[in-house]
Amino acid sequence: MISSHIRGRIYEALRYYDDFGVCIACATLEEELKEKTRIVLTTNHFVVVEPFASPVPYNTHIYPRRHMSSFGDISPPELSDLAGVLKTVLERLYVGLDNPDFNYTIVTAPADHSAAQYYHWYLSIIPRLTQLAGFELGSGMSINTVLPESAAEFLRNVRTVKGHGAG
Repeated sequence: MISSHIRGRIYEALRYYDDFGVCIACATLEEELKEKTRIVLTTNHFVVVEPFASPVPYNTHIYPRRHMSSFGDISPPELSDLAGVLKTVLERLYVGLDNPDFNYTIVTAPADHSAAQYYHWYLSIIPRLTQLAGFELGSGMSINTVLPESAAEFLRNVRTVKGHGAG
């Protein structure tokens, strides 16, 4: 079973690919790396970004630099790098936001889309800092009081217990 949420993402990724001939995530990462204001961290294999117009404060995405639609295509060196990146990001969220509850998910293509040129997997971290209220529940829209540029700058500058920070 593929949820309607994932079907919608696949549809929009395919629509963008049909219109522009490139993966929307690859195009977005290229722009984010030029702009640098929403980037939290980069490594040889991954880019950590605070997405534009995210639904909640500090919603953090970790994208592989190499185009892959399926998490199952990750190489051993990339997997090792992802472990370090995830540890660093979670430490910064822990220290900077005072140990928030959070969810994280690997958003990957379903098996029958695993070689798609139009879809790009990523890991999403959603700190649970706010609660849905009347506007969100009634309208289906989100209110995010933290600009992604501010969230990225904050997380870049968080010093962890070991003194690690901007990277």
